[in-house]
Amino acid sequence: MGHVWNGVVVRRRMAIGATTAALLAVSACGGDSTQSGDDDQVTLRFSWWGNDDRARITEQAIDAFEAEHPNITVEGEPLDFEGYFDRLATSVAARDAPDVITLGGAYPREYGDRGALLDLSTVAEQLPTDGIDPAALSNGFFSDVQYSIPTGVNTYCVVLNPEVFEAAGVPLPDDTTWTWDDFVDIAQQISDNSPEGTFGAADPTSADTLDLYARQQTDSGLYTEDGGVALEPATAEAWWAMTTAMSASGATPPATITAELGGQPSPEQTLMGRGLAGMQFDWSNQLTALRTASGAPLELMRAPGESSGVAPGMWLQASQSYGIYSGSEHPEEAAMLIDFLVNSEEAASFILADRGLPANAEVLEAITPQLDEHTTAQAEFIAEIAGDVNPDLIIGPTGSTETRSIVMRLNDEVLFDRMPVEQAATSLVDQIEAAIG
Repeated sequence: MGHVWNGVVVRRRMAIGATTAALLAVSACGGDSTQSGDDDQVTLRFSWWGNDDRARITEQAIDAFEAEHPNITVEGEPLDFEGYFDRLATSVAARDAPDVITLGGAYPREYGDRGALLDLSTVAEQLPTDGIDPAALSNGFFSDVQYSIPTGVNTYCVVLNPEVFEAAGVPLPDDTTWTWDDFVDIAQQISDNSPEGTFGAADPTSADTLDLYARQQTDSGLYTEDGGVALEPATAEAWWAMTTAMSASGATPPATITAELGGQPSPEQTLMGRGLAGMQFDWSNQLTALRTASGAPLELMRAPGESSGVAPGMWLQASQSYGIYSGSEHPEEAAMLIDFLVNSEEAASFILADRGLPANAEVLEAITPQLDEHTTAQAEFIAEIAGDVNPDLIIGPTGSTETRSIVMRLNDEVLFDRMPVEQAATSLVDQIEAAIG
């Protein structure tokens, strides 16, 4: 069925609405890739989410791939993010999934655990991964199987406003050596020497900072390899003891402001985007939007505690990832398409950083001259820290997507002094266990 997407004809198949529960019906058999009358001709289906611009540049990369492989036709299946995973759940349950599937977050593990994704070691000849950063590859590796390949990467780090530091007379930290005590002290100095309403740091609590902090303290993040909870109540208790003290002293905002900013505010709504914070934890790929919103020359820095903990806490996060449907009739050709998308400088010349900065160092170096100054700053930061991040990322199991909201609810409880930090820490672990159970 033809579909026009921003002037590009995109071939798509229609699917009926779905629920996540439909995943339970997954079977590895079947698959609905089409093949022409000529046995040498192969048609692949490739699904992704995104806007018109993403569809346009993806189609350009597909055209380049088809030019190299005249016997392969790729049918693109783009969809808005809101409906993408419902559509995918339906197609997987109906054994009609695309050959190449774009995934994100915990979905590689969720679909891999249910048998919907191909073990990529079976197509290693067509999809070499030696050029991709091992820390980035770990995003799609679990149960001793590589189920997905990162489209690109970013990292969770500290965004810093040097203008706020300068106005407060506070020197910038050395992010190769600073500790959490340094972070607290610097935030306090900035707040003490800034106009009312400007803070040393936005409240740092999130599922991502807890994951990072836990790895530094115990060499384990939130989850275990077998899908359990690794976070210890004592670690969460120490974290909240630090952050509640910062809020009480004014180093970070009062509970009312933090609660108003709960969830995932747009960059222009954050304290950093409004020029009202010296430091804020965020994803490196938010730098462009935060710089634009604030009008300030914001910088990226390593998280505190990276050099003083038992292990690094930072990691390279797959912005998205590509997997192959286990029921695909053409797994080798699907692997060739993914190889082209992630390891080819030609494909990257169209896609650039739209799906994250390339995890292949040679590809990243090749496209860096084409990037704008903000994305170049992100690329330089990723290149700087790549050798120092923790390679042992464990993707959360099914149900772990609830962790983010659990953390935010309990954070409100402790900041508003409605729950002792000890009780909140125990409750956090209990609630995460219930969510993934």
